Amino acid sequence: MTRSILATFPSTTRARKAVEALKEAGYRHVQIDRVSEYPSPPSQPANPEFNNPVAGLATSNTGLSIYSSDHLMDDDARPLVAADPAVSGMAGTHEIVGGRNVLVTVVCPEGKVDQAVRIIEEQGGWV
Repeated sequence: MTRSILATFPSTTRARKAVEALKEAGYRHVQIDRVSEYPSPPSQPANPEFNNPVAGLATSNTGLSIYSSDHLMDDDARPLVAADPAVSGMAGTHEIVGGRNVLVTVVCPEGKVDQAVRIIEEQGGWV
């Protein structure tokens, strides 16, 4: 029987290290995704031409403060994203915006779950 493990990470750097370690340990079905309410899809990485605070360019208020650089964001969505408490800095100080928004999914045999969880946790992941 196979099991699915869903683990969250605070950064893509840590998640990628976990994915590499899992693959080195023989896990073949490993996937990394970003899960967030903020527009930052992996297919549209940050583009300094559209989101450059030094040049005073930003396509949305969140572009400079939340890591959103989606220059293809729907114009109707911009006011909603800009109204997020995180944009004003009033969201609190206990967590960074986005928190643990990188998801690593592992599909493995039931007997290898404990080893996969150990690898994930060693790399800073939370299962």
